[in-house]
Amino acid sequence: MIDLLVVGGGPAGLATAVHAALAGMEAVVVEPRPSPVDKACGEGVMPSGVRALAALGLELPHGHPLRGIRYVRGPHHAEAPFGDGFGLGVRRTELHAALTRRAEEAGVKIVTDRVGEIGQHADSVTAAGLRARWLVAADGLHSPVRRGLGLDLPDHRPRRYGLRRHYRVKPWTDFVEVHWSEAGEAYVTPVAEDVVGVAVLSTLRRGYDAHLAGFPGLLARLDGPPATAVRGAGPLRQRVRRRTAGRVLLVGDAAGYVDALTGEGVALALASAEAAVRCLRAGRPERYEREWLRLSRRHRLLTEGLVRVAGRPAGARLIVPAAARLPSVFAAAVRALQ
Repeated sequence: MIDLLVVGGGPAGLATAVHAALAGMEAVVVEPRPSPVDKACGEGVMPSGVRALAALGLELPHGHPLRGIRYVRGPHHAEAPFGDGFGLGVRRTELHAALTRRAEEAGVKIVTDRVGEIGQHADSVTAAGLRARWLVAADGLHSPVRRGLGLDLPDHRPRRYGLRRHYRVKPWTDFVEVHWSEAGEAYVTPVAEDVVGVAVLSTLRRGYDAHLAGFPGLLARLDGPPATAVRGAGPLRQRVRRRTAGRVLLVGDAAGYVDALTGEGVALALASAEAAVRCLRAGRPERYEREWLRLSRRHRLLTEGLVRVAGRPAGARLIVPAAARLPSVFAAAVRALQ
């Protein structure tokens, strides 16, 4: 019997497996797709996430250093540098490949398979023909494991969706730029010396180019050709009853998600991976729920508040001017999320 079976070989699942291996546990990751897997995400890693990657013994992948966050709307802008270290703009594929290499170096076994039914027993979990003491579900935003365990909760608020494309242009900033409009936001993340990623988030279901047309100032800067196809994700908000069910723990996006607006997804996934393994090593899996709530509290409160304000046309118009008039408040919010 192995110690830990991880369902999902994305960044959250691989980080969980590496933490387990470094703690002396035998970990196996089950993932149906070969690495690296691309998906729609903002691709900005906060400074805390960069430190968490270093703690895994990871050689940081090629990317672009990030100095802070800038909000833009028409002539108004506000920016706040990170207070402690640099972030990293990095292609999802680069990050995934680096984590895969680190997992293999740490002795993690990666199995190409799909996980169907999960069986829970007094002292073990069975899935994909394997038996383990514990199972971590890191199988993404729309986690089949979470759904199968009945841990999903309904959400009746307007649904938000994300679309992302890369452009072959030299970054004009080392900040993550968030461009605001009444219809949604556009996020610009430098990910290489000659590539920027542009993600749009909105409740409106329309094509990527139609969304981007709502940001003429940004569109004028994207004078290079698209470097990748458009990828989408959503609905983004996922409400979860709890993060533990018997011998199963939920990590990363599978553990619940508010929105991509504040860009903390990777950092929070890495933090929850470490917390899950720490609780399992202590033989106290029930502590993980409290740990997850503690780790995610500021993110959930600030992101939820911004999404609610941005969902109203008057609120969306006021966010950037307010941040510009209250730079210390804006800086404090950025530091709280980094």
